[in-house]
Amino acid sequence: MISDPPSVNPHQIWRIRQQQASSLLLYQSVWENEVGQAFLAVLQALQPPEPDLCQVLWVYGQFFQTLSATQQSWRHYLVRQVMASDNPFTQQAQRCPLGQLPPELLAAARHDLTVIQHLWQWNGADLVPAVERMGGPSLPSLPSALPTEDSPAMLLLPAYSDWTEALPALAQYHCQAGCGLMAQYRVFSWQAHQLQGHPYPDQVAMDELVGYDDQRDQLIKNTEALLRGYPALNILLYGSRGAGKSAMIKALIPLYGDRGLRLIEVQQSALIELPQIMEQLHSRPQKFIIFVDDLSFEEDEESYKALKVVLEGHVAARPSHVIVYATSNRRHLIREFSKDRPRPQDSDEIHAWDTVQEKLSLSDRFGLTLTFTPATQTTYLEMVFHLAKRANLSLKENELQFRALQWATRHNGRSGRTARQLIDVLQAELALATDMGDLG
Repeated sequence: MISDPPSVNPHQIWRIRQQQASSLLLYQSVWENEVGQAFLAVLQALQPPEPDLCQVLWVYGQFFQTLSATQQSWRHYLVRQVMASDNPFTQQAQRCPLGQLPPELLAAARHDLTVIQHLWQWNGADLVPAVERMGGPSLPSLPSALPTEDSPAMLLLPAYSDWTEALPALAQYHCQAGCGLMAQYRVFSWQAHQLQGHPYPDQVAMDELVGYDDQRDQLIKNTEALLRGYPALNILLYGSRGAGKSAMIKALIPLYGDRGLRLIEVQQSALIELPQIMEQLHSRPQKFIIFVDDLSFEEDEESYKALKVVLEGHVAARPSHVIVYATSNRRHLIREFSKDRPRPQDSDEIHAWDTVQEKLSLSDRFGLTLTFTPATQTTYLEMVFHLAKRANLSLKENELQFRALQWATRHNGRSGRTARQLIDVLQAELALATDMGDLG
């Protein structure tokens, strides 16, 4: 364990800490964001022989502000950065047992964990006294409150008195959760030619979805095959609007996110970039669903060809750990007009039927099509009653049924979306009625 030499001048302590921070071999990303840069600025400002008080006060304020803005303590920040780091050790730990990693790589990881643990134990406690010794004001200490909600991974390192002993557990964590962006997020979108993680994805519980049990079971079975490394099919979820097609796909992440499943939403306009997306995913050990919502091509769009290549493969095969789940309100994904059908005119394309068949064949390239028919009144009421029970709505069954049928008639018809909207409205009505009663 690195420790401060007891006889060193207090001013020299800051130089030692700066050297320690600079000595990281693998985990330099700890310092690459605003908090890390603010910390390094504090160390730099406190360098002997004569630190400038105004500069020290300024950088301390920046350090305080960045920690406060991210709602975390210094200790919490360091642990979070270690657990999310994307470096040669965390990358290789995903694919190989710890004993098969190069000894030099393991030695570097132990060195870095020792340094970071020392800075974690320091916790900024002597920053305020240092400012006071320079003749500065008495400042508040750095934020120490931890987030009220956090993952169990954040408790892994603090559970060890010596973080180097946590190396096997850390390697196992990266083997399961991944590293870098894949460890931080479970849901992504493809934006501006890169993956963007979503810290607050749309949380849909699978048991909220009622009325399409067979479709749900087939989707889960196929996803299980993907997670277990067996052949899995690309799936088209086709049917009426509001049936819960997109919600069913999103609900897979709460079920399987801790087993390495990741969801990447790709807008239809970005399908032409699917080869670049596949390139980024090819070497990652997680399992990926490419999610394309509300898929429907105009006749002159060319991006459907990029999707066709991914679905059916070409010289560069689609990775086996990546599949496509798409939703659509159209069974045939490319719009076809009567004028597209061949006519006996000399100017027509000789093989015009081949062109028509090419357009209609895109949906056939999905290995499985799940059809969502419009909800019957019985199914719709089943959805309403199920969601009302989950929401603990205190309405009599006959009153709830009357409101449900009235709502469907006046709004968007019978569907899972309509049922969800009704329950939201009823929850708000009952809550407001309670509030107004309390005020009265």
